[in-house]
Amino acid sequence: MNCVDRVQEGSVVTQPIINRPISPLAWLLILALSFLWGGAYFFAGVAVAELPPFTIVTLRVGLAMLVLHALLAVLGKSMPWKGSVWAAFLGMGLLNNAIPFSLIVWGQTQIGSGLASIMNATTPIFTVLVARALTSDEKLTGAKTIGVAFGFIGIVVLIGADALSGIGGDTAWPLLACAGAAVSYAFAGVFGRRFARMGMEPLQTATGQLTCSTLILLPLALLVDEPWTLPMVSMEVAASIVGLAVLSSALAYFLYFRILELAGAVNLLLVTFIIPPVAIGLGVLVLGEVLLLSHVAGLALILLGLAAIDGRVLRVLDGKRKGREHS
Repeated sequence: MNCVDRVQEGSVVTQPIINRPISPLAWLLILALSFLWGGAYFFAGVAVAELPPFTIVTLRVGLAMLVLHALLAVLGKSMPWKGSVWAAFLGMGLLNNAIPFSLIVWGQTQIGSGLASIMNATTPIFTVLVARALTSDEKLTGAKTIGVAFGFIGIVVLIGADALSGIGGDTAWPLLACAGAAVSYAFAGVFGRRFARMGMEPLQTATGQLTCSTLILLPLALLVDEPWTLPMVSMEVAASIVGLAVLSSALAYFLYFRILELAGAVNLLLVTFIIPPVAIGLGVLVLGEVLLLSHVAGLALILLGLAAIDGRVLRVLDGKRKGREHS
């Protein structure tokens, strides 16, 4: 039997099962989040040409924090003042923003965005393991294990062997940094489940974690990067920072916590599988790029992995089999 989390909604207490099949709404939000986070690699790739990592990440979370605080004011909502809630925000800001953003952006100063995205695709693998160790309702089922394996193989096939050809001694630390970011994201996905029990709305949680991550990163950026000594950035870099903050952070994390409520920690991290196919689709439709056979094969493996992790197709097939046995 699955364990359940209790969520206070006004005077009514509901008990949603966290480890549930993915609903159509959750799938729609996962796809939207994939578009937003897929753009983050591009934006960061542009920004690292002129800005150091801590400055990029601090601007990203700081501007996103201001956007969400402004949105709260417009909606007439306020942030909680309870100390335990802000302690949770601090933990989430560290695990979900400060650590992984810094590691990935630093990694992208030395390796390409394609290779960084491959390493980020290991996030669900780590999430399955972390969820298995730390929760009672996110089980390490055979279907999820097989699905994660298919998804990761699909990412490698889709990106292509050429993206891996540059791996060597000089790329070992950047690759380890991106892997460390994936581990941090995995812990964040499980850690973030507590906010529903606290009665926090997704917008409040996103604002709280970005506020805390800004407080963590700002002193580091001032101390390490000395941003006042940097030259004026180009319009392209400035636009990329805005894209990172508004689209890939403020809006993205509002969706992130909503998906976490609807689908659970392991299902949430499926976005790491969908990001590369989204990027290829945009390239074909907008830039006229050619869809290669390897891309089609990678997409097929990823979809197979998603189906296995969701479990819906397996349940339908099993139901048909049992129906034939009883007929």
